[in-house]
Amino acid sequence: MTNQFKELKNLNPVLLEDEYVFCTFLSSIYGDHSKLNPIASFNEKEGLTLVVKKEIAKFNNLEFKGTFKCISLNLISSLTSVGLTALISKALADNEISANIYAGYYHDHIFVPLEKANDAFKLLCENK
Repeated sequence: MTNQFKELKNLNPVLLEDEYVFCTFLSSIYGDHSKLNPIASFNEKEGLTLVVKKEIAKFNNLEFKGTFKCISLNLISSLTSVGLTALISKALADNEISANIYAGYYHDHIFVPLEKANDAFKLLCENK
C-alpha cells in the first residue's frame, strides 16, 4: 500500500457544525475585517478573500454566493505530501461534489456546498 492510500485510511474527517461563506473585499489587506473572525483568508490580486460564518456575513450585510460546510481532516499531513489533495478531489468530483481545499500547517480543510456536505462526509468516512 502506498503512503497516499495509507493517508486516505487515516483521514479522520470531522464535519464542522457551522455554515460558511466566501466573501471578497477590494482594496483590503490581511488583518482588515478581523472583526468578522474569518476561519480562512487569502490575498488575491482582485482583493482579500475571507471565509466567514454565514451568520456573521448576514449580520454585516456582506455579499456572498453559496453556502458551504467545512470538513476538517484530523490527519496531520505534511505540507510536502504528494497526491492527497488530488485523491480527495477525485473522490468528490466522481460524485459531482465541488471542493475548495485549504491547507493549514497541520490539517487540510475541505469546503463543500451545504447541500452536498453529508454526502461528501460519508465518502471521506468510507475510507476508514
